[in-house]
Amino acid sequence: MKLNIRTFNLKLKDPFTISRGTRTEIPSLIVELQENGVSGYGEATANPYYNTSTNQFVEELNEKRSIIETHFLESPEKYWEYLLPHFKNNMFLLCALDEAYNDLYTKKLGIKLYEYWNLNTNKLPISNYTIGIDSIENMISKMKKTPSPIYKIKLGTKNDIEIVYELRKHTNSIFRIDANCGWTPEETIKNSIELKKLGVEFIEQPLPADDWLGAKKVFKRSELPIIADESCQIESDVDKCFTFFHGVNIKLMKCGGLTPALRMIKQAKHLKLKTMVGCMTESSIGISAIAHLTPLLDYVDMDGALLLKNDIASGVQVTNGIITFSNKNGIGASLIKN
Repeated sequence: MKLNIRTFNLKLKDPFTISRGTRTEIPSLIVELQENGVSGYGEATANPYYNTSTNQFVEELNEKRSIIETHFLESPEKYWEYLLPHFKNNMFLLCALDEAYNDLYTKKLGIKLYEYWNLNTNKLPISNYTIGIDSIENMISKMKKTPSPIYKIKLGTKNDIEIVYELRKHTNSIFRIDANCGWTPEETIKNSIELKKLGVEFIEQPLPADDWLGAKKVFKRSELPIIADESCQIESDVDKCFTFFHGVNIKLMKCGGLTPALRMIKQAKHLKLKTMVGCMTESSIGISAIAHLTPLLDYVDMDGALLLKNDIASGVQVTNGIITFSNKNGIGASLIKN
């Protein structure tokens, strides 16, 4: 098996602002695992909040190339277990390799990934479209430019309720709110009352990730469901979120890929937590991988490729929130040749 590495800077259509800062491009690394002329693809995007960079990704992959390129014919689950001791300190890379091997393995079987998992795609959740923090006028303009049945609104400003109040005047679409750790418990409880009146479905990660005391208070008193994101990164976090959150938003790069994400979804369902998978502004490589989990989910946020000026790949499509799978096997994605 041969490893190929490519890096890209994914340019965003518009500057994207959340409570922690603004980004205009997303550094991305694509791994390709190739065997007998068949290629599997996976993706990891760099994120300053998690102290990751594509330079560091490339350096580590090259250091461990011989480990990765071992001839491996067993299942993706076995390959993930084999890689874990070598990448336990870099879940982003483990994710990219896990996606790539799932893609390669199912392509060699001649099936789509969701078929390997025996999932039915007849009923899928609708994806939201994210509106970053901006002037109210610009946020309204972005909504009008991209009609969607569900919008995720990024908040964490001094006038959050006013923003949602003004946006509501221009659409009947469902709103989801993501404060990205930007609120206090008191703000969250107070805001939940007003946001419920404004047609908000849930609030995602309003408090800092380690504020479990505040999370318990919010869980008991919020008028809206609270979904964990930064508080739910790896498998063991699902159990921690029980009775502190109403659901969990699983990110493949945070937990180490599709293989652990499947286990996290199963455990969340066991605990009767709502299940969601979110993206980290990947191209259609990463977004296509996420899509195969959607039959298992209550909610999904897979608009990453829609936020890009130029996608570097083709694959699963999201149109007006509706997910359409590619006719290709594996994850159904491939790089666009330049």
